[in-house]
Amino acid sequence: MKLQWTDETPRKIQSFAGSARRQDDADDIDDKLTNEHVDQVAEIFSTPLTGAYNWDYTIQDNRIKKLYELGKELNWNAEMDIDWNRPWPEEDFEQGAALMNLTDYPPYVALTDEQKREFWLHQNSWSLSQFLHGEQGALLVASQLASCAPTFNAKLYAASQTFDEARHVEVFNKYIQTRIGLMYPINTSLKSILDKILTDPRWDLKFIGMQIIIEGLALSAFNTARETTPDEVLKDIIYLVVRDEARHVTFGVNYLEEFVKTLSDEEKEERAQFAYEACVVSRERLVATDVFAHFGWDVEEARQRVMEGFVMSTFRDLLFQRVIPNLKRIGLMTDKIRPKFEELGILDFENLPDDGDIDWKAMERPLDVTEEQSAEQAAIKEQMEKIVAERLAQQDTCPVTGRPMAEVLAEKEAAAAAASA
Repeated sequence: MKLQWTDETPRKIQSFAGSARRQDDADDIDDKLTNEHVDQVAEIFSTPLTGAYNWDYTIQDNRIKKLYELGKELNWNAEMDIDWNRPWPEEDFEQGAALMNLTDYPPYVALTDEQKREFWLHQNSWSLSQFLHGEQGALLVASQLASCAPTFNAKLYAASQTFDEARHVEVFNKYIQTRIGLMYPINTSLKSILDKILTDPRWDLKFIGMQIIIEGLALSAFNTARETTPDEVLKDIIYLVVRDEARHVTFGVNYLEEFVKTLSDEEKEERAQFAYEACVVSRERLVATDVFAHFGWDVEEARQRVMEGFVMSTFRDLLFQRVIPNLKRIGLMTDKIRPKFEELGILDFENLPDDGDIDWKAMERPLDVTEEQSAEQAAIKEQMEKIVAERLAQQDTCPVTGRPMAEVLAEKEAAAAAASA
């Protein structure tokens, strides 16, 4: 193994031979990465991390202890609990284009069928790569919290979360290499948030950034992805990961709610400002500008187009439906910061249910990848199907196959009826 140190995040797209999506290209990839000659690329960051021993081994909060116990009980194994052998499903490019608001976008329409297939490969690769990079960031932050969290029960939970995040990195890495075959570098917006959280010396800001913002962002992105992917393997992966992430957010809200009360007004404002800035950056978490650039599109024009589509609007709603009530619950929706959130048009979410009240019955459910969809996911699916039908109905012919759109929609309806019978 060779180790290569770099001062900046590499911007190269990596290819992996023999994946489910790129079997035909297995012999044509020049940049093969194997155990025999791979370079381990590492980037250094420095942080004035202040650790803390805790000599009081009593459990002060039974809620945190119970969440810790659930983490131990509900561990899963990416090698044993996921069936990786299922074939890659037939993809519906018309649906993808409708969801991303690209159905009548000239640069997309101008692509050949093969180019459209390659475009969606890169789009999927970019999204899954950001999941992977975000989970590595979560792994690093959780490991920091095990050292710097001041209380005993927080240290235990942070240690268990570190193991959760390690599984998430493992499973997304395997999915990308074996199912997708391409890996994109980390998005600069996500990298900036992670850099801020990892290098800030304040342990509670790490908690706020990770447990409230990053984990809330992850839950929103995962739920959106689960309802828009045709791949049952990815659906199962996201189900298992979301079970972990929900506990992490709940832990953060319960732990921070009491701590924030001890801060001065100035300290609260500093943390509220950080949370606001992180939300602003997170709004465009799923916009694959690197993909647009790779295909030679006008990046800003394509970004504006996609921002108005179903996937991005749904993601933004899910993100703020989760983050805003949680910020209010822990005391960071201050009078000074409220107008800034109001300018974003998201204060309407502040009175929705937060993650502070623990639904133990839901948390304790045994792992089951065949579990019924949650109400949130069912609503996404229903709205998604409606949007796709409306946008496709506006087309005279299918933009992918060239067949009459009425004929294509009739086939979809027949297939849906047969599946529900």
